This record gives sequence, structure tokens and C-alpha cells, in this order.
Amino acid sequence: MAGHLIDESAKGVFIIAATPFDLEGKLDLASLDRLVGFYIEAGVHGITILGMMGEAQKLTFDEQKRVIDRVLKQVAGEIPVVVGVSAPGLAALGALADEAMSEGAAGVMIAPPPGLSTDEQIEGYVRQAVDSVGYDVPVVLQDYPQATGVHLSVPLFNQLVDALPQIKVLKHEDCPGLTKISRIRKTAARDGKRRIAILVGNGGLYFPLELARSADGAMTGFAFPELLVEVYARFNDGDVDEAFDLFDDYLPLIRYEQQPGIGLAIRKQILYRRGIIACPTLRAPGPKLDQDDLAELDLLLRRVRERGGAATQW
Repeated sequence: MAGHLIDESAKGVFIIAATPFDLEGKLDLASLDRLVGFYIEAGVHGITILGMMGEAQKLTFDEQKRVIDRVLKQVAGEIPVVVGVSAPGLAALGALADEAMSEGAAGVMIAPPPGLSTDEQIEGYVRQAVDSVGYDVPVVLQDYPQATGVHLSVPLFNQLVDALPQIKVLKHEDCPGLTKISRIRKTAARDGKRRIAILVGNGGLYFPLELARSADGAMTGFAFPELLVEVYARFNDGDVDEAFDLFDDYLPLIRYEQQPGIGLAIRKQILYRRGIIACPTLRAPGPKLDQDDLAELDLLLRRVRERGGAATQW
């Protein structure tokens, strides 16, 4: 096991990487190389691969291994790389985690699967999943009920933090979720619990508000990662109003990209227009943007450009 292992001090912007495909739906590793280079140049503090928005569920195990190998070799320890290893079965989850950590990943991300409806079921699964990846592997626990249907309560989360020291980061995507961040922080301080890192998702839709609630950063995939990096930097420097002003300029675009169903297609279209990936294809099954969608995207990108944002850089 090598590389930068993540721990409870994780902070900043961990970009969720898209997975590029060509027109036939095959892995486009040349575009993946450009994409990783783009993320690093944008100043991200970490990269997460094979997440839900990376279409990991559409890749074979061999393809997942190829993505892990390609990204980790290119990053070469410069920044930490987290690998999503969620899988229907624990054996597959454990095998992918072994592959990722042997290649130098910083940790793995696990999301409880759909169908867990009680605290007892959720706790049982998380314990088994953490055991499957190994006692010394840092875990990012993904809390994304909009996708999984699994609702992680604050009391249960606190129990898991107490019981499983491997959990280092909460990827927080519950919605509405601002109060949940505050409750986690307040109960941890009140009860003397271990403080773990909270990195937020949902495309960065509530990012500066979440920072104000004591989140440590973001783990999401907005197609302008430099915006997230700059908002984080300004907020941490105490320039809170400036952070909000910059965020507000991009908010219509963030909101548009975060649409359920077609959000990833929009994100890939932007990355394609920025010259970073060669094709905006989603692997089937997946949606395609129509002419009205593309016209709306043109409008939003033009408005960001007129405000002098990073959309001028393509």
C-alpha cells in the first residue's frame, strides 16, 4: 500500500472524475489522460474515480482495473486518489479495493446498496463492507439517499464512526442536508467523538453554505473544478462574501448540470466543449441531450463568459 492515505484531516476539492468513452462506448484512455491532467492543473486537492457519476456500474471489472492503473500512474502520488468500490456483492467490492490500494490509492469509497431500510440493516452492511476492504484501508462513506434510497441518520452515523475507525470521510449528499452537517459537528463536539472529514457532493449546489456549516470541502464533479477550488480558497482565506459572489455567477450552470437524469450528459458535454474529452458519450444505457438542451447550455455558458468567469478559457 502506497501513496497519500486519506485521514480525518482531508479537505479541499476532491473532483469526481468522469469516465470518457468513444462514439462506440469504448473506454477512451487518451481522453482520460487529458482529463486527469486538466483536474490537476485546475488545482484540485484530490481525485475520486469510479464514482456513480463516473459510470462505474457500467464498466467491467477489467475496465475498472484499467482506469485505476491509468489514473494512479499519471497522478504518481502528486495528489490523493480515492477509488469508488461499491458493488452488488462484497467479494467484488473487496477485490476492487485490493486492486486500488495495491496500485497506490489513498482510500476507497463505499455507498450502501439500495434495499437497506432499517438502521440495523445499514449498520450490518457497512460493518461487513469495511471488513471486506481490510482494517487498514481508509474509507469514504457515501451518504446519497437520492440515488440509493438508504437514509443514514445522524445517531447511526455516530455509531459507525465510534465502531469503525477505518471511516475517515463522510461524502455528504443528503438533501436537504445543511442541518445534518451541523448536527454531526455539534454532537461530535458535545460527546467528545472523533471528528471526521465531511466532503459534500450534489454538484456543489450548496457549497459555500456547506462550508459555513463546517464542511471541509467538496467531493463532486462540476465541469468547472477551478470554480470550486477558488470558492474554497476564498472562503478559507476569510473572503466569504467574495466566495459567495463567485459562486453566484456560476450557480445557474451548477443547477443546470445537477438535473436528475441528464446531469452527467450535460457535464460531459461541457468537458467536450472545453476540449478535454474527445466525445461526450455516455455508455448505454444513458440519455442524450436534444437541441433544446444544447441551446440552454449555450445560453448559460454565454452568461458565465459575460461575467468574466472561467468559461472564457475554452
